[in-house]
Amino acid sequence: MSLAPCFFDQHRGFAMGIILSGNGVGGVVLAPMVQTLLTRRVGAPWTLRILGFMTLVLMTPVALVPRQPPGFEARRRGGPGSTRLNLNLVKRGTFLAQAIGCFLQAAGNIVPLFYLNSFSTSVLKYSSSTGSLLLALNNGINSVARIVMGILADRVGRQNTLIVSVLLSSLSVFALWYNASQARFITFVVFYGILAGGYNALLPTTITEVYGVQNYDAVNGSIYFLRGLGAIAGPPIAGVILGTHSRGILSVSGVGVGLGVIKKKYNDLIVYDGVLLVGASICVAYVRWCDAKEKGIWKWKA
Repeated sequence: MSLAPCFFDQHRGFAMGIILSGNGVGGVVLAPMVQTLLTRRVGAPWTLRILGFMTLVLMTPVALVPRQPPGFEARRRGGPGSTRLNLNLVKRGTFLAQAIGCFLQAAGNIVPLFYLNSFSTSVLKYSSSTGSLLLALNNGINSVARIVMGILADRVGRQNTLIVSVLLSSLSVFALWYNASQARFITFVVFYGILAGGYNALLPTTITEVYGVQNYDAVNGSIYFLRGLGAIAGPPIAGVILGTHSRGILSVSGVGVGLGVIKKKYNDLIVYDGVLLVGASICVAYVRWCDAKEKGIWKWKA
């Protein structure tokens, strides 16, 4: 996946959208499948084993296919575009903003995916199977949206599309998920599915634009390391904010409480998620501004 931007130029966004749309397709299939395996079939241990076997079978051919990107030998020898991160790049304002933004976006982007199901069952009283279907719906829409976002990015600018995607996803969290009714929640599932995948699809393409293909390997590796840390940190903190709960009953120090308290806890979680995404929006907009300033030219399409 990380190699793809090195092979494309004009249609880089479209290419990454197609590649990353597979993530959403997998979510459509896996969400209901895992729910069925966990609750009706084999339990947690064998569910994890089955997922592991599937990953092995599906990913082994993929690992054998990639070929060396252009300039690979020079980068490996430490020439121009070495995989070692250049400290001059780290000192640039764009890198610092990119690093903070990718951490915040990863932490915030994944929170709804963790809690859509539990919110739908605990607050809105949907069944667990309906909650899984809503998650699958979100993933399916996300899959198509990544391709559309890629096409749009190639036409109006990849950084521009990235900014709009992250900003609108943060606004959808506040406007549609906060204190949501059933109708607003389904609207949120749809809109978040459309908007949230833009960052994942377009981040590699913007790295090549801001830092150049010759620095892509080093910058991309560092950025995705930070994204991994964000993805690890985001959901557990959200879980601490929410507390332990089951369908309609949230436990605070072992004492059951009512639905009103559950809604308040989820609203606190939603505010936390929205703030993370707003912070990410500010960072990606700052990267856009810094990049134009460093290059000494402002272009509307960037």
